[in-house]
Amino acid sequence: MIELKKDNLHFSFPDVFEHAEVSINLQRTLRIPDDEKTYPLPPGLGRFPLRHVDDFADDVPPLWMKHGGVMLPMYQSEALWLHFDAGYCPERDATYPFAIKIAAGKINAVTGEAWTDPLDCESQDYVVSPHQPWLDGYCVEKGLIRQFVAMPLGDGYTAEEQITGEAEHGGIQVVVYPMKREVFERRFPKQPLRTQVGEMMEMCMPASPCAPAPAGGAPDMGLAAGGRMKQEIYDDPYDFDDWDQNAASRCFIHIANSLAWRSITGQEPPTTPPTAKRYNQAGLPWFDYYGDGEALGAMDKLKDLLSIKQMAQQSGKNPLPENASVDPKNVQKLRQNLKKGQVREGNF
Repeated sequence: MIELKKDNLHFSFPDVFEHAEVSINLQRTLRIPDDEKTYPLPPGLGRFPLRHVDDFADDVPPLWMKHGGVMLPMYQSEALWLHFDAGYCPERDATYPFAIKIAAGKINAVTGEAWTDPLDCESQDYVVSPHQPWLDGYCVEKGLIRQFVAMPLGDGYTAEEQITGEAEHGGIQVVVYPMKREVFERRFPKQPLRTQVGEMMEMCMPASPCAPAPAGGAPDMGLAAGGRMKQEIYDDPYDFDDWDQNAASRCFIHIANSLAWRSITGQEPPTTPPTAKRYNQAGLPWFDYYGDGEALGAMDKLKDLLSIKQMAQQSGKNPLPENASVDPKNVQKLRQNLKKGQVREGNF
């Protein structure tokens, strides 16, 4: 079952296990410069508002009604990242694992292949929560992604249009698979209850207004490839047969141009986020995630994905306002698999 709770997509599988649940929210963020430098993780600036497509049946395109799901507003050239938060099982002191496939315009963000529901056992086309706490873009090299950046569908910039030559789907597609119950119980035996549970640092900061990014009136938006960012897509630490592919849930997340959002919902979209330059000048933090796990390399179809700037140079256009390079100073390390306050022992 999928529910919309406070701008979270909440996937639950009570028939599999009581704590088999995971939430996905889409975070507003800085658009890092598209300048071929490699940047650390930008912050989260709060969740995008999500609304049921069915609540606005008379005002959304017919294809949106066919796909169902939810919708969110984005300005042209605005960036986002996806945050995964899986359910915790206290009696086993473990977070329930999930295999999650993410696509944009029905192009898999990990492999660049066309959308399919089943997991691929030959080449990993999914991420694993909680080992992968977030995803910021398309995997273009081992340890590197290109940031998800919204662009109008039909202008040729999106990964969908570059790979397929068509501007058909747009949006974001998600399918979630829980770990099999018997596998979870075997891998994570019951433990004595603890009084304190480990916490992951949240990268949330208040949004600040800035000059609006340009936005057209057409409703459909897709995700193009923006600047380069350091981020590992981690290898699946479990066996492929551990995933319950008979218990999947999927959702289509439509991206509405912010001006279209006003006419569809009658609601104001969020203010535009600050530029990377203004954010950096204020001395606010960037992040470097310290995790343990082998990173996947990029598949051939995503290695050659052109960024928005690279495509714009070919056409002589300038769809990226405020694209000045920055030199992040305040970079904070985030740590995986440590309890709150625990000191990490390094190599001596």
